[in-house]
Amino acid sequence: MAETVSELRRILQRCRTIAVVGLSAEWHRPSFFAAKYMQEHGYRIVPVNPRYEQVLGETCYPSLEAIPFGVDMVDVFRKEADVPPIARSAAAIGAKCLWQQLGVRSAEAEAIARAAGMDSVVDRCVKIEHARLFGGLNWAGVNTRVISARRPV
Repeated sequence: MAETVSELRRILQRCRTIAVVGLSAEWHRPSFFAAKYMQEHGYRIVPVNPRYEQVLGETCYPSLEAIPFGVDMVDVFRKEADVPPIARSAAAIGAKCLWQQLGVRSAEAEAIARAAGMDSVVDRCVKIEHARLFGGLNWAGVNTRVISARRPV
């Protein structure tokens, strides 16, 4: 597992094209929020979800293998049981990193990624880690010192 700050920083600096498996087009879903944040911070987002044609202005692909160009990171917003086949696909397309989002902890998928020479991040949010390491925690009011569920007027 990539646990150190230096490893996470290296991964986020190196992996600029992110295939987001399970990216939803619904604005209130965590996958949409995280992908939108990363897109607004200069990353190329590649949606992978057979339900949609486009998400965040990008063509949506039904699978990792359908993407006609290389991706650096595969960011997984799927349940744990779905992750090992995704890890195999990520290895097959030559991704550099498999990132399992918060709450996703597949040891089998991590082993597949490591065996393929990929970096592996487990149970972490790419948006939170980017904000923590590169100074974006004030985005969307996280660092305002005001705790409220209400949106600013």
